[in-house]
Amino acid sequence: ESGTADNTLVQTAESAPAIRIDALIERLNRYGHAYHVLDAPLVPDSEYDKLYRELEALESAHPTLRRADSPSSRVGGQISEGFSEVTHAVAMLSLGNAFIDQDILDFDQRVMDLLGETDIDYSVEPKIDGLAMSLRYENGLLTMAATRGDGNVGEDVTQNIRTIQVIPLKLNGVAPAVLEVRGEVYMSKAAFEAYNAKMRASGGKELVNPRNAAAGSMRQLDSSLTAARRLSFFAYGIGEHSAPLATTHSGTLQQLKAFGFPVFDGVGTATGAPGLLAYYQTIGAKRAALSFDIDGVVYKVDRLDWQQELGFVSRAPRWAVAHKYPAEEAMTKLLAIDLQIGRTGAITPVARLEPVFVGGVTVSNATLHNFDEIARKDIRLGDQVVVRRAGDVIPELARVVLEMRSEASLPVAIPTHCPCCNSALSKQGDEAVWRCTQGMSCSAQLKAGLRHFAARRAMDIEGLGDEIIEQLVNQRLVHNQADLYTLKLSQLAGLERMAEKSARNVQAAIEKSRQTTLERVLFGIGIRDVGESTAKILARHFGNLTAIQNADLTTLQAVPDVGPVVAMRIVEFFKDPRAVAVLDALRAAGVSWTEGEPMQKIEGTLSGKTIVLTGSLSKMTREKAQAALEQLGAKMSDSVSKKTSILIAGEKAGSKLAKAQELNIEIWDEAKMLLVLGQDEKS
Repeated sequence: ESGTADNTLVQTAESAPAIRIDALIERLNRYGHAYHVLDAPLVPDSEYDKLYRELEALESAHPTLRRADSPSSRVGGQISEGFSEVTHAVAMLSLGNAFIDQDILDFDQRVMDLLGETDIDYSVEPKIDGLAMSLRYENGLLTMAATRGDGNVGEDVTQNIRTIQVIPLKLNGVAPAVLEVRGEVYMSKAAFEAYNAKMRASGGKELVNPRNAAAGSMRQLDSSLTAARRLSFFAYGIGEHSAPLATTHSGTLQQLKAFGFPVFDGVGTATGAPGLLAYYQTIGAKRAALSFDIDGVVYKVDRLDWQQELGFVSRAPRWAVAHKYPAEEAMTKLLAIDLQIGRTGAITPVARLEPVFVGGVTVSNATLHNFDEIARKDIRLGDQVVVRRAGDVIPELARVVLEMRSEASLPVAIPTHCPCCNSALSKQGDEAVWRCTQGMSCSAQLKAGLRHFAARRAMDIEGLGDEIIEQLVNQRLVHNQADLYTLKLSQLAGLERMAEKSARNVQAAIEKSRQTTLERVLFGIGIRDVGESTAKILARHFGNLTAIQNADLTTLQAVPDVGPVVAMRIVEFFKDPRAVAVLDALRAAGVSWTEGEPMQKIEGTLSGKTIVLTGSLSKMTREKAQAALEQLGAKMSDSVSKKTSILIAGEKAGSKLAKAQELNIEIWDEAKMLLVLGQDEKS
């Protein structure tokens, strides 16, 4: 550090402790703000340390004089028993996402149309890849810090937030009586690398990536562990407040900066879509050089009265949008290719890579899809390859860097036998996928099939996770789905890391699943290409399992959403004596499902419409929403295609929304769906 010591603090034995403590706290907090926030140190470390030690001694001798905004409260160390829930006075809503320039042009046009104005001014800022946080100040003092949670209810992490040096414990100047400051907790790239270097040297556990590190740090019950990770914070807005700070969002940010909060230097304003796109390009060019990770930029209508006029749609504001950057790429080495076997016997090659940081995470494997894809991209073992990842999408091996190919690289051989059961592999027609045809006789397929069978949307056997299934199959306690219902308590309790109480819980969940519905059984038994929606349509169309088993190709293709391929899969499944034997065994084990008469075709306002539902809903479950839409005659589907009429996009809608936008499919938000269903959005 640079600067000279401030000698205006005269240390005398006669100084009253309370006055001395107040003076030390004010001085140390000013020094800390200059060092951590402004990056402009006022005094050398030795001077700061001397004053800090004096403060500690005085607080130790006079504990009743310790103040909440004392720098000594930042060190952490008190171990919490857990995190209590905090209900946000003002909900922490998520933002809608934009991925292409046209999305921004459309956003700007919607804003102009709704306001009846032109040349809208927007506040613009980077979208930091961290953890959203709400900080509550009362009379200028930090009293509560809470995570976003589900937007309405978060967790109290005040003790951990106090360890973040850049967050003021007391605001500068005169603040409103109540002020909730919203922002992002993050870990800088430098802090991340320094922490991991320290862990490598000591043999400790390294962090995966800065974003997860920030989120995980807030979940530490021992706040001293949070303090050790040197987290940072940027303010980007406010929640509840007893008095406004400004008339614009950009003005609000400047006032927050005056209060002592870090605000990104690159925040500013831009006019209209051209200004927004120019800012996007400017920040994008600086992205790699930033000291922290970002995944996009955020645009907000600057005038606060216009924000209020525009309001919200579902759980996102109409006056703001997040403009995401495209997938990130990185180069690494292909070390090996492993083979994974799915429940239908499909063999999927997976690339094992030298770990590389890309798209916000450390990637060590990537999907290769199939062997035709490997041949098309000319992928060889030992190649330098480019890995691509965007958001939460599974990393993929994008291409080979041919200029760096070594003579030692080896072509990838297509396997001829299953790596699990050693059975010969086969490929049907023009299919790109090789498959093991041994069904449940192959332990890898059996394990995958049991996981699918126990899933929440299938038989919903809570607690029957991967580790238990692995042991049940390896110990030959289960050979098919029906064997689950003959398991004894002693067999479950005898599994590794399975206490008797846990075994009883799993047994109870299995017992509970004996009474179910036909659609869950159809989905759970794993007919190839029969997803949840198709299973539901089959169950409602035929009414009972016998009718489905006896249906021929023509009869099946008369069912909505069942084409020739799916019809053939269903016929083949019920011709397989092994599949029929499992169904008979399920019945013999006491598994029963509701059956009835074939459903009559529903005529309603959505008749003839194929609807896909994606993302999460806030007002009802997806199951209830699907049922309500079907009552209006809609045909629900799992996938987006040219046949899709409407996509309903809930919160965190992902690839399906992007595909629907590409295909120019009509898109509804939850509010529009509720309106069509005749339900009050506020109910």
